[in-house]
Amino acid sequence: MTAPAPTGGPAAIEVADDAQSGSSELDPAAARAVAEHLFDRGWTDGLPTLPATEDEVERFLAHTDRDPDEILARLPQLDKQATVRDITVHAIMAGCRPEYLPVVLTAWEALSADRTAIGGAWQSTSGPSPVVIVNGPIRQRLELNSAGGIFGPGFRPNATIPRAIGLTVRNSLGVVPHELEQATQGVPGRWAQCFGEAEERSPWESFATELGLDEGADAVSVILARTSEFVDNRHFNDPIEVLRDFADSMQRTGPWIFPTSACLLVLNPDHARVLAEAGWSKQDVREWLVEHAGKTEAQLAAVGKALSRGDQRFDDDHFHPVFAEPTPEHLPIVVGGSPNAAISMVVRVFSRWPGKAFRIH
Repeated sequence: MTAPAPTGGPAAIEVADDAQSGSSELDPAAARAVAEHLFDRGWTDGLPTLPATEDEVERFLAHTDRDPDEILARLPQLDKQATVRDITVHAIMAGCRPEYLPVVLTAWEALSADRTAIGGAWQSTSGPSPVVIVNGPIRQRLELNSAGGIFGPGFRPNATIPRAIGLTVRNSLGVVPHELEQATQGVPGRWAQCFGEAEERSPWESFATELGLDEGADAVSVILARTSEFVDNRHFNDPIEVLRDFADSMQRTGPWIFPTSACLLVLNPDHARVLAEAGWSKQDVREWLVEHAGKTEAQLAAVGKALSRGDQRFDDDHFHPVFAEPTPEHLPIVVGGSPNAAISMVVRVFSRWPGKAFRIH
């Protein structure tokens, strides 16, 4: 029997008319039963997950030299932790292929070095999202999207690697919405942000190289994000004009809750090219933005966010910079996306991130 395909949709899978035909190994009824079982146990994020059998776990573990009992994820205040094996189970459930596992494990290594992530981030009212950035040839091997639609759907590694992190937070660390997770609204696409840097279209050294690794190294960096906003500027006549547009987005008061903050700038290849052709290095861009992004005390007071508190007073025209320092820890810059339109993304960093890239092994 072949079920009719919906108009314009994917073709339906072919199933056997009876058990004797041997024309198919798929059993949709059994697949649905497994999915419903996992829903009923409360182990999913609201979408169907795959079963992690012992055989599958061993097949995935063959792609890493890490000890399956090594603890990679921790939440000390809840006395919770997750081993390599636990994380592997959730990578399978999330729909990863076995060869994605080293990226998932390295992402957790990066998160474990993030003071915010092992603090209260997963339970925060901000509901931050891990943004997983991958460098090196592994991007091609895994067919990880680094061009058009890097923050959207359609690419298996981009979608399932961060989902594996979210399932581990839920099931191993016990941070469940409406219980230990206290996100007021949460970041859209909270467990769905992963992309490769568009190294081939970048005029500068790769993000991982800037952070200290050898050029060409397979590497992962993870930044916790509070929110993001794209900057559509395709009509500028001078590089300074587009930098002013970036600064204007970065100094928006909506997410401003600390004296200084940090932003990840995901720079469109076209914006990066134009800046580089004008003689700007990545650090030049960073230093210009750090110098120019900010608000006066009066501007902050006008929206109820004055920084004059207690014994600390500021004149109305005192300029408060968004960033504390012109470093990758405060303003990381990554090139990504398609050059079909000059659109870049400003991503608000949740607190601080360690400013490190981790080699995949």
